[in-house]
Amino acid sequence: MVASLLAVHRCLFSKNDMIFRSHTHTTLLATGLIALALIGACGKAPGPAASVVPPSHHATLSAQVDDAVVTSGVKKALLAEPTIKSFDLQVETQNGIVQLSGFVKDQAQIDKALEITRSVADVISVENGISLKGSASTVATKIDAAAVTARVKAALLADADVKSFDISVLTFKGEVQLTGFVKNKRQILLATQIAGAAKGASSVKNELMVKQ
Repeated sequence: MVASLLAVHRCLFSKNDMIFRSHTHTTLLATGLIALALIGACGKAPGPAASVVPPSHHATLSAQVDDAVVTSGVKKALLAEPTIKSFDLQVETQNGIVQLSGFVKDQAQIDKALEITRSVADVISVENGISLKGSASTVATKIDAAAVTARVKAALLADADVKSFDISVLTFKGEVQLTGFVKNKRQILLATQIAGAAKGASSVKNELMVKQ
């Protein structure tokens, strides 16, 4: 009887020991897997940070794109008008403000150019820098005008304070037209001085504007 009881005891003890060992093994295995996962996560090289563009940059880029679209639309509309398409009219846009410059034959053409420009989508306002040609120009006059324009552009590009700005230059019979947008009034005055000092420039019509 005692021997039987001892045998049952040993059997129960053996089973309990196996259950305990199995439970312990499972616990250790789970713990090990968790530890490996944590080590892997810590050791992983961080991925590249998401590129975040500041809202102000988005706004600036959007304004530049819109101005380019407006300029393109105005040029296309002017070229579609038979009475003025043959004239070299310059178009500059900044925040929806359009500047027109160039030389035409009569006031009616100026008025028409302004009317067409105002009708283009997203044009907020129009600054008129168009001048009248006056008497017909000769071939020699046209060549001289081109030479003066080239000299003025070269002089503006050579000046560190204004060379980075897109200043449009047109010349007719010695009169130099400047249009575009710069950072401050000092640059407007400086551009006038530079253009006026160019050989062949008899006068300067400065239509430059300060950027908004």
